[in-house]
Amino acid sequence: MTGAGEKILIVGPSWVGDMMMAQTLFILLKQQNPDHELTVLAPAWTLPLLARMPEVSNSMELEFGHGQLALGKRKAVGRSLRGQFDRAIVLPNSAKSALIPWHANIPLRTGWRGELRDWLFGLLNDCRRLDKQQYPLMVQRFAALAFPADSQPPTELFTKLPKPMLSVDREHRDAAILELQLNLEKPVLALCPGAEFGDAKQWPAEHYAALANSFLEKGWQVWLFGSGNDRLVAEAILADINTDRLKDVFNLAGATNLGQAIDLLSCATAVVSNDSGLMHIAAALQKPIVALYGSTSPDFTPPLAEHTELLTSDIECRPCFKRVCPYGHRRCLTELGPERAVNAVEILSEEANQGHQ
Repeated sequence: MTGAGEKILIVGPSWVGDMMMAQTLFILLKQQNPDHELTVLAPAWTLPLLARMPEVSNSMELEFGHGQLALGKRKAVGRSLRGQFDRAIVLPNSAKSALIPWHANIPLRTGWRGELRDWLFGLLNDCRRLDKQQYPLMVQRFAALAFPADSQPPTELFTKLPKPMLSVDREHRDAAILELQLNLEKPVLALCPGAEFGDAKQWPAEHYAALANSFLEKGWQVWLFGSGNDRLVAEAILADINTDRLKDVFNLAGATNLGQAIDLLSCATAVVSNDSGLMHIAAALQKPIVALYGSTSPDFTPPLAEHTELLTSDIECRPCFKRVCPYGHRRCLTELGPERAVNAVEILSEEANQGHQ
């Protein structure tokens, strides 16, 4: 593409992991024309991610809660944006997510079909029918929207998509290490035991503790990451840590903001995580990552990094994509033993070390 760049409004997803995968779309748009100016409209909790994405020119806070209809507010925001954008790309599939670009009278409004938004007032005028067989991965579905509806995206693009990659603020990282009394004297095993989606995605705390104890015995240290909602699971892990090794375990759940978590995850030697937003952040930092899947599937949302190991169990009822196990046994997670994660971390860490030599 040649000529002046466009001003593009992108209505971003609400989940951290989904926003990470949306960066592939941002990269593709900038590859098409470096002069495109990308503005991303998103919930406040995702803004620290956007600040670390060099492709994003501006970010705008969506000032109402996830799932909130807020028709009047959406209308007011949309009208305030009139005349500012050449096109819009709407990543969520809901009708309400398309209201702001529609009220803004943005000439071209692109997205996948959902909730009758092609028919309902013409919310989207470039509304596409999704072929799930052609685009099985969420990141592919986002990426396809970078191309015109009447064109076929290049085949090789979907075999080698540009990977999300976050920048790290080294000054802020060093300040966070100092503030939280951390150190880099030993290798860091980062554990991300939370999952906002529900406990059907959460590997048992006792498995995390067994994994942590194994690497503490090898001379590593362990950093526990998560939001304030993950404090209970972090404390459950700490309860099973060998007492004489607790000095090398640092519970950061609820103690950092998202920007600090990004910077501190960049210090990790290896990361073990549930299928969560932090998993995708670790992948965007190109960390060796062991990803644990319970009710969900890596066939839809895999971590996009070079050194990864995807661990699943093969019981007959997974993946069910439920927030809570419908049978109450969570065997997809309980039967995924810690020894598999131990072996995976050892292999990935060795591969990463060889790659740096």
